[in-house]
Amino acid sequence: MKILVTGASGFIGTALVRHLAANGHEPLPLGRSRSTANAVVWNPETGEIEVEKLAGIDAVIHLAGENIASGRWTAAKKQRLINSRLKGTHLIAETISKMARPPSVLVSASAVGYYGDRGNEILREESAPGRGFLADLCVQWEAATEPATRKGIRVVHPRLGIVLARHGGVLGKMLLPFKLGVGGKVGSGNQYMSWITLEDLCSILLYCAQTSNLHGPVNAVTPNPVTNLEFTKALGNALSRPTIFPLPAFVARTALGEMADELLLYSARVEPRKLNNLRFGFRHSELGAALKGIV
Repeated sequence: MKILVTGASGFIGTALVRHLAANGHEPLPLGRSRSTANAVVWNPETGEIEVEKLAGIDAVIHLAGENIASGRWTAAKKQRLINSRLKGTHLIAETISKMARPPSVLVSASAVGYYGDRGNEILREESAPGRGFLADLCVQWEAATEPATRKGIRVVHPRLGIVLARHGGVLGKMLLPFKLGVGGKVGSGNQYMSWITLEDLCSILLYCAQTSNLHGPVNAVTPNPVTNLEFTKALGNALSRPTIFPLPAFVARTALGEMADELLLYSARVEPRKLNNLRFGFRHSELGAALKGIV
């Protein structure tokens, strides 16, 4: 398959491009600059895209969007987060819907933030959206693919959980303090964390593109969510370090504001029901083994 990849230079996109090539597919990166000879250039802010270079693509995997966790959520930051997702997604969906031979599928990323803070409730693809900035953003983000849906293009929304890899992402930021022995639970530690390794996520994204009966939201997480306390203990064990320095909720809120509640303190116990029903083969479903393999 010839697969257009947006966000190809990012944390997930870089790994995905390698994964696609290793599995015999032809990744076509799309970005703001010409990173490779075959790259397609676009600018979501101005609505520009090199449409002529999209001819012959079989699928689109759309990952582009400003990093949610980079910097405090000021009003300006939140607007950038919204614009980077809605404008880019609408541009991609509108562009492919007008092609003479459009791709058969658009895999457009979303996030488990869709569900909001739900405590111990088991959340499946059909669960209602939650409340808060991230939940509202995810609802709008998924809706922005409507032009592709109207055209009859199969649209899949992989709702990403916490992506684990040695370099980059949440784990990349956590490793240093935990290696120094100053890691610990955040808040009560009872909040659920729904996670996936970067390797498994790349496989899921390709699986979404290839599986013709898969459409709509797909929870891109392992079948085994854990509490923050369980995650803390597993990471400490993988690094052979103590985890006795908790981060109280009020300290997290003081340092990060609204972002603390929606990224660190919220609880999302998410089940990948659609992937389980299709018997998708997770390589890393147990957190302890996954972390030991990564670190």
